[in-house]
Amino acid sequence: MSELAERVLKGELRALSRVLTLLERGDPAAAEAMATLDPYTGAGYAVGITGPPGVGKSTLVDRLTEHLRGLGLSVGILAVDPTSPFTGGALLGDRIRMQRHYLDDGVFIRSVATRGQSGGLPRIVKSMVRALDAAGKDVTLVETVGVGQTELGIMGVADSVVVAMTPESGDSIQTLKAGVMEIADLYVINKADRDGANQLSAAVTAMLQLSDLSDAWNPPVLLTQAYANVGIEELWDSVTAHRDYMNDKGGLEKRRAERRRAEFLETVQEELHRRITERLENDAELGELLRQIDGKVAEPYGAAMGLLANEGGLANLAGE
Repeated sequence: MSELAERVLKGELRALSRVLTLLERGDPAAAEAMATLDPYTGAGYAVGITGPPGVGKSTLVDRLTEHLRGLGLSVGILAVDPTSPFTGGALLGDRIRMQRHYLDDGVFIRSVATRGQSGGLPRIVKSMVRALDAAGKDVTLVETVGVGQTELGIMGVADSVVVAMTPESGDSIQTLKAGVMEIADLYVINKADRDGANQLSAAVTAMLQLSDLSDAWNPPVLLTQAYANVGIEELWDSVTAHRDYMNDKGGLEKRRAERRRAEFLETVQEELHRRITERLENDAELGELLRQIDGKVAEPYGAAMGLLANEGGLANLAGE
């Protein structure tokens, strides 16, 4: 057994942090550790919290963490932040976001940089959620960067997806659109003390009534005031109700199986992209092909398809 993985299984937070760092770097040691940890996953539960910027996702996570700790549950937090264009790291730090939980041994907090990946959610978060699960975290909260309707990647990470909104900023219009509104297992209207909260709740409810949910989970629409700790207990009760529903219907096992397959395929794609980019920069023959494309001697689409059709060229691209 990997010594590092063994320490993670014992609950050592320093070892867990090291595994997450290896995952971010793409270090081969991460694969060894994850292979050891994987059989010990499945007991934890992952909750994704997404929505447009400014809806109070961080405050929701903070208050939900407080509630979960009061129930005696250990919590992992993955806060996905914008990537610094200079360092490649997360712009917002975990110490700033969750200061009052930082010294709690029952809470593990990690800021994760988007690294420019589409949808605002890096592929590596899936592996991180499994690592936190193996480390014994009862609940992992994944807070997305907040990119509005394109934030669909959270579906591939969380067992339950919470979409947060506020009465302002055109959220009532967003309600009528496809995209992020279609991925929710629960809807939260935060800052519900502001004007328009009840109208937005009614609009979301009306949208749900138009959907064919007769044989499926009916997403609740919840009103919260996270800064005042209002509605947080009801939010967690609804999450547990969704978890129970998924378990009863076999949906949780199916969702997790689909997630594992997607993680495998995304990892292969990401690694192939890395290898191809590296090969294109260093291989003389491919470099000449690129120069021909630059000078309009070769046509980009035809050149790419010709290279992929050539088994030797494909093997060369993949670094074999």
